[in-house]
Amino acid sequence: MESWSNAKLCDVANLILGAFLFFSPWIFVFEDGKVSQNAAIAGIIIAVLAIAALSAFAVWEEWLNLIVGLWALISPWVLGFQGSTTPRTVHVIVGALVAILAAVELWIMSQTPPRLTATR
Repeated sequence: MESWSNAKLCDVANLILGAFLFFSPWIFVFEDGKVSQNAAIAGIIIAVLAIAALSAFAVWEEWLNLIVGLWALISPWVLGFQGSTTPRTVHVIVGALVAILAAVELWIMSQTPPRLTATR
C-alpha cells in the first residue's frame, strides 16, 4: 500500500508542476506566441493527466505524462525559443521533473502492480 501513497505523491507533484508551467508565462513574462502557448498547453495536459491519475490510476496516463514531460524538455530547441533564457530554463526543468516523476511512478507500479480485485 506504501507504493500507492508514493505514486499519489508523484501525481500531486505533477499537478503542481503542470500548474506552474501553465502560469509561468505570466509569472516570468514570456513573449507572446509559441513560447507562451506551448507552456500553457503542456501545463494543462500535465495537470489534467495528474488529476485523472489521482482519481483513477491507469498506466496510460503515466505514459502520456512521460511523453508530455519529454516534449516540454525538448520543445525549446524544436520550436526555436528566441530571446530570454528563462522560458527555456522553465520548460527544461519542469519537463525533466515531470518525465522523471512519470518514470518513477511507472517503475513503482511495475514493482508492485495494483490489485484490481479483492483477495479472499
